[in-house]
Amino acid sequence: MKNYTKEDIMRFVDEEDVEFIRLQFTDMFGTMKNMAVTKSQLAKAMDNQCLFDGSLIEGFSRIEESDMYLHPDLSSFVTFPWRPQTGKVARFICDIYRSDGTRFEGDPRYVLTRVLKEAEDMGYSIEVGPECEFFLFNTDEMGRPTTQTSERAGYFDLAPLDTGENARRDIVLNLEEMGFEILSSEHEKSPAQHEIDFMFDEALKIADNIQTFKFAVKTVAKKHGLHATFMPKPRSDLFGSGMHLNFSLVKDGRNIFYSKDSADGLSDEARYFIGGLMEHVNALTAVTNPTVNSYKRLVPGPQPAPVYTAWSFTNRTALIRVPSDMKEHTRIDFRSPDSSANPYLALACCIKAGLEGIKGKVNPPRPVEGNIYEMSSDERKKMGIRLLPGNLGEAVTALEEDTVIKRVLGDHISGRFIKAKRAEFAGYLANVSQWEIDEYLYKI
Repeated sequence: MKNYTKEDIMRFVDEEDVEFIRLQFTDMFGTMKNMAVTKSQLAKAMDNQCLFDGSLIEGFSRIEESDMYLHPDLSSFVTFPWRPQTGKVARFICDIYRSDGTRFEGDPRYVLTRVLKEAEDMGYSIEVGPECEFFLFNTDEMGRPTTQTSERAGYFDLAPLDTGENARRDIVLNLEEMGFEILSSEHEKSPAQHEIDFMFDEALKIADNIQTFKFAVKTVAKKHGLHATFMPKPRSDLFGSGMHLNFSLVKDGRNIFYSKDSADGLSDEARYFIGGLMEHVNALTAVTNPTVNSYKRLVPGPQPAPVYTAWSFTNRTALIRVPSDMKEHTRIDFRSPDSSANPYLALACCIKAGLEGIKGKVNPPRPVEGNIYEMSSDERKKMGIRLLPGNLGEAVTALEEDTVIKRVLGDHISGRFIKAKRAEFAGYLANVSQWEIDEYLYKI
């Protein structure tokens, strides 16, 4: 993060002809919001004097407690390279405060900050590397999104098969101009499916970067006449899109997930972190896979998905994988999350689960090296391998029963989140789908 001062930013705005500044924040469901101010109001904004009505934001406050203030994080200041270079547009990512000067407990960024403070008190910092997949679909003659594509490209294909290559390249260049270090970009398994991976960093910055990434991808794709979606399963005939989360634990500048004295290179802390994730994984799933559509990806079958509660070193059929022989770069790859998750809440809950595993010295089961998809149900049962929750309703029930993960979210968010997701699942159950019409209308 850059250590900007207010004077640095005022000088930059004057010299670079910045005219508009967006004050961005994230609601309970992971949707980015913003208030825009002009350059004339910048000093006021940086003095934390921008007020908004929190009762109008999903999951925030009641109308009688609605006055909220935006406190810009000066280190998040950046200009949008895709906007005009005369009268530029910049942004801050903001924390939310109440009118009495206290942090708002319903701010997802604050939820993550609290967990990271707990890790810091234990002597740790957390580094995270996300792997974000998305689709680039055609738009119709009115510019509205569709789920259609004319391409037939697959894994690692290139143009002319990959018709989204130009858009993906433009996304990468824009992200790099915003300060992202891009590790790789490629076409994924399904037609129109893509992945862009950016550099590991401290957890709060990564959560901010995921939000910025999704905003940039959608914006640049639209300039190419395409619609970018992070929907986990936009079509039943395509592979789903995930957002693997890779975790490393740092203490005194050293990645302590690696142990040169261990036969497999894995430290006790790494095992306990895995144990904590697995102990709370059912409740975590409600947060890392928070939509009805998430569970159309998380199904056993011909399109492999990380649905079995096992961990492994080399086995990509397991829920958690530790890539082998990484030494000082050892990481834990948690493979079930998707990009419909609120990144602040998802990281907070996953990190807390891992820290609880370390505190309680929770040993995970033995790693599984065989292909879990090819095992019989009896074989999986003998090895203690369970399925993740099969739908949003099951995941929310698991969340309701997990006091640790609810405590991470806090009373304000957990109650509202559970109520909203219960309503979402009930609405889904009451809806008659096209599949049901096709399957039953002429038979019954």
